[in-house]
Amino acid sequence: MSKQWLNYAGLILAAAIWGSNFGVSRLAMETFDPILFTFLRFSLAIPFFLVLLKLKEGTIGISFKAAIQLAAIGLIGITALEIIVMYSIKYTTLANASLLNVAPWPIFAALFTPLFMREAISSRLIAGGAAAIAGVSLVIAGGSEGFDLSSDHMLGNLLAFGVSILGALFNAASMPLMKQYSALRVSTWTIMFGALFMFPLTLGTWGKVSWGTLSAGSYAAVAFNVLVCTVIAFVLWNASMFQVGAARANFFRYVVPAAAVAAGYLLFDERVTAWQMIGACCMAAGLIWISMESSSKPRKFEM
Repeated sequence: MSKQWLNYAGLILAAAIWGSNFGVSRLAMETFDPILFTFLRFSLAIPFFLVLLKLKEGTIGISFKAAIQLAAIGLIGITALEIIVMYSIKYTTLANASLLNVAPWPIFAALFTPLFMREAISSRLIAGGAAAIAGVSLVIAGGSEGFDLSSDHMLGNLLAFGVSILGALFNAASMPLMKQYSALRVSTWTIMFGALFMFPLTLGTWGKVSWGTLSAGSYAAVAFNVLVCTVIAFVLWNASMFQVGAARANFFRYVVPAAAVAAGYLLFDERVTAWQMIGACCMAAGLIWISMESSSKPRKFEM
């Protein structure tokens, strides 16, 4: 298997992890406040990032200029983005939130990336992306909830659409820094700043949790979010995204809702419809078509 196929496999695995976390997080929300749970996910991951960074690279520091940049990226991509995701789900249907969170993201990534990096947009990318968009739309809208654009959900719809804008900007802005620092170092400092900005928003929620009576499932949900969804998936995504480019990589986010549907089927016995199966096949075909494009000289990159 070529190095480029490994990069695409890394994107798919990271997106599948994040998609499966919808089901895990839904279970955790029965115990934790959403913002507190998100803060625990990122703050508890910081020691693991720092140890890995120290062992692998010998140092953990960054320049003052990079710190300012990563503070802004962490505020946008961790603090603001994760909170908006939660409230978009609260104020609209899951189908609306899933579709509006994910579908426009690669389009905005393609628009924002030229502001930070030089990336070519090929006809293969456009065609494969269109097929993937159609597929993910069927995966989400083909579910039992459908897609509802009623005025009652307008606030949630706008928030969900904002997720795509902020998320694409977050990805594109991270790319130049990964020419200077490793994906591990960029991920570490982005998450540190994001957790720092998120902490004040958790005040008043800690006392609502019965810490002494937490179940094994609650601890498992936290551990999965910290170690798998944050430490492993973030570094894997950033490293793979740097190699294939932000515009191309972000189409692989369409694996997220498909994995979320699979998690709902396995954890909550949610029905999978024929339209969703057709959509998954269409999405997979589009992503395979994108990944088959011959790549230019790979970027020099250190994990």
